[in-house]
Amino acid sequence: MIGLDTNVVVRYLTQDDPIQSKKATEIIERRLTTENPGFVSIVAMVETVWVLNRAYGVPKHEIAAAVERILQTEVLVVENEQEVFTAMVAFKEGRGSFSDAIIAALDAKAGCSFTLTFDQKALRISGFKLP
Repeated sequence: MIGLDTNVVVRYLTQDDPIQSKKATEIIERRLTTENPGFVSIVAMVETVWVLNRAYGVPKHEIAAAVERILQTEVLVVENEQEVFTAMVAFKEGRGSFSDAIIAALDAKAGCSFTLTFDQKALRISGFKLP
């Protein structure tokens, strides 16, 4: 398995740099296999969504579609895949940020009955409560 940093994932999705995007595409589409997949950590997923949203201004529905493509790519292993999917759905539905949704999903997976927050927007995501 080969770990993939955020910038490799972003270059692959955006195709915005002729040299780096070509290398990222070569890695993901030709070098990785189901026997030797790429690993996308939860941190890389959160950073990817943040970069696409904040730095590139990609609309939420397009970001959600990109996350879905990553999850469906057979040569990629996404850490906490189910929680990433759950967060992507919440993000796509406008219930909060992707990072807040990841926090709620991971906390629930860890057995937390709820997550305390002062963030009013995060309260739209199931599992968050005010202290």
